[in-house]
Amino acid sequence: MAGQQFQYDDSGNTFFYFLTSFVGLIVIPATYYLWPRDQNAEQLRLKSLRRVHGRCLWYRLRLTKSQQSIVPTLKKAALLFGWVVFLLLAYKVSKLDREYQEYNPYEVLHLDPGATTSEIKKQYHLLSKKFHPDMKGGDEAAFMMITKAYAALTNEQTKKNWELYGDPDGPRATNFGIALPAWIVDQKNSMLVLLVYGLAFMVILPVVVGTWWYRSIRYSGDQILINTTQLFMHFMYKTPNMNMKRLAMVLTAAFEFDPRSNKEATIRPTDNIEVPQLIRELGNINVKKKEPPFCYPYSLKARVLVLAHLSRMEISEDLEEDQRFAVRKSPALLQEMVNVGCQLTMMANSRGGFHAPRLVSIENCMKLTQMIVQGLQETKSPLLQLPHFDEEHLRYCVSKKYKVRSLQDLVSLKDSERRSMLRFLVEEKYDEVISVLGSFPHIAMETKLQVLDDEDSNNITAGSIVTVTVTLTRKRMAEVFEKEQDGSPCPGEEGANTEEGADASKAKTKVWQNNKKQAPKKSKKKKLTKKKAPAATVAAAAAAAAAAAAVAAVAAAATTTTAPASSKTKQANGSVAGGDAVAVPKEDEEEGSDKGSESDEAEANKDSPSERDEESDKQSDTEVDEIAGDDEEEWEALQQSIQRREKALLETKSKVTHPVYSLYYPDEKQEWWWLYIADRRDQALVSMPYHVCTLKDTEEVELKFPAPSKTGNYQYSVILRSDSYLGLDQIKPLKLEVHEAKAVLDNHPQWDIPETEEEDEEQEDSDGIEESEDDDEDND
Repeated sequence: MAGQQFQYDDSGNTFFYFLTSFVGLIVIPATYYLWPRDQNAEQLRLKSLRRVHGRCLWYRLRLTKSQQSIVPTLKKAALLFGWVVFLLLAYKVSKLDREYQEYNPYEVLHLDPGATTSEIKKQYHLLSKKFHPDMKGGDEAAFMMITKAYAALTNEQTKKNWELYGDPDGPRATNFGIALPAWIVDQKNSMLVLLVYGLAFMVILPVVVGTWWYRSIRYSGDQILINTTQLFMHFMYKTPNMNMKRLAMVLTAAFEFDPRSNKEATIRPTDNIEVPQLIRELGNINVKKKEPPFCYPYSLKARVLVLAHLSRMEISEDLEEDQRFAVRKSPALLQEMVNVGCQLTMMANSRGGFHAPRLVSIENCMKLTQMIVQGLQETKSPLLQLPHFDEEHLRYCVSKKYKVRSLQDLVSLKDSERRSMLRFLVEEKYDEVISVLGSFPHIAMETKLQVLDDEDSNNITAGSIVTVTVTLTRKRMAEVFEKEQDGSPCPGEEGANTEEGADASKAKTKVWQNNKKQAPKKSKKKKLTKKKAPAATVAAAAAAAAAAAAVAAVAAAATTTTAPASSKTKQANGSVAGGDAVAVPKEDEEEGSDKGSESDEAEANKDSPSERDEESDKQSDTEVDEIAGDDEEEWEALQQSIQRREKALLETKSKVTHPVYSLYYPDEKQEWWWLYIADRRDQALVSMPYHVCTLKDTEEVELKFPAPSKTGNYQYSVILRSDSYLGLDQIKPLKLEVHEAKAVLDNHPQWDIPETEEEDEEQEDSDGIEESEDDDEDND
């Protein structure tokens, strides 16, 4: 049996094959993932957003960043260098001679395969004369190869070895070349090689893995520090009813703003001068509070910067950079606070023993997110989200003539009134305001209440799992402009309630309300035209109606058993003419009586057993068909819901929806929403808030919650809140009628199963005996 031999590559050829493959495995995937995307496409996208978002802070920062950044250039240079190395190695490999070639004696003798023995001998003699060592110009190595090839083709044994093993000498030891050069195992270089191996696998690799693991265990799935989550849980448990000022303190106490926990956070020497100056300008921000961590320098600085952002104050360049960092981190931290509040609510509902966070605390987190994205305080007007709007300009909007306090009020105005109100804006600025307002979202919300996986999905019983399917349709305000010009109401405007509530609804006495006031006038005109109709036609119609009523009255009298009841029906039917009562002729009465008698005979004939059975069969068939139709509809609805869930699980939607118009937010933010059900009377969550991050055009969300354990009527609210805009929240009432749960049947007939097969056989035998006795009696 042939042996195996392992040896290092002395020439280094095998090592080049290995190195080429290794570099290729790195360069090709890196080019696909790391090559900078088409800058022209990004520039075109930014150009398309310029008209609306040109004044946004994130837009201006993106333009300057794309002009100053050298990272794409460095990536391209590194990838190009890798491709140059890869191509050089590939060229080097292509020039290497193959060490192993399949031995073919016909090629050595320059003969075609299948040559005859005489041709082989003739060619051998010619080549021997040419390459024999004794001859002039001979080549000993070539002559040996020619002799070996001649023996392989003429000698039976060598020819058999060549055909079986590919070598005339028979099987040889298999050589495996290790793709490393021989100098690696050279004794002179042994210490250097061991040092490199030890440094790579015993120092660098453990340090890299340990650093990655240490950093990963400090963060949650949403890239929030675990310590921050614990901090939020502590204070939300400690303060269930958290106002906005306290919430801002808890937010800015996050460890993301502490330089000891986050290297991105910085404490500058100039903070000792600039931060106290901002504190004096802001006023009372609880500086003297000694409760940790609110009194720590990092927390105080972050709080001052966030409050200065909400006040839209101008600060120095160094603090502005730190402010952008704090503002950029805040929405994710507030989302984590919402999640913590939901977790505490679930724990309080399941375990009890402590008070869950109030609904106002969770909603304040959502409101603070809107405020930070737009750079506005809670008491400011939502109109300040628009460009070229200042505090002094609001007096034109809230005047007695217009009473515009929200974005919806501004949209509902006619174009002439809107232009007259915004007369402080030149034409170019007015067009920009209209473009920005037209890009704002307008959400239509539809709800459907049902109990899935139940026989009667519309019947809500105590303790059942209720599913509220909410369909959200996102449109632009520009579409609402177009519909307002046509005089039709805004879609979904009737069910939408902003957080301001009564003020916004009272101010909306606009186009569609004027149309409703004019509707009764049109109906009065129609009634007047009816009164002007000819009297003859009215009399004829009354007579015909009276005759039909008389016939029906006689038929009803024939079927009744008591005379007073029949007289009552006649009186009732006699007054159905709608106008003046008309007397019924005697002939009509006789005809009615004849018809009534005929109907009595027909009904008497129907009383026969066969006809009654047929009628009952028909009724039962129709009932079965109706039940089957209902079951099929429920089954189809169930299958559709299952398919929808499976599709939602398998489908990964992009969280890129629509860019938010934000004048003071430093990053491009997408429109996201919170959707939940709440009991505003008890200030409690009914269903956990669902963060809708994929609403581009239409989105369907299922909210589930257990029905109350007591029967009765309940009033809940389906609430949709934006995490980016102020004044676009919606509240839709949800009425819940809870019935008593059906009693569980302990002894149902389907469970009366005989214990053994013998009882079944005995019962069948007894049934057969009884049937035979009955047959004998009939025969007798």
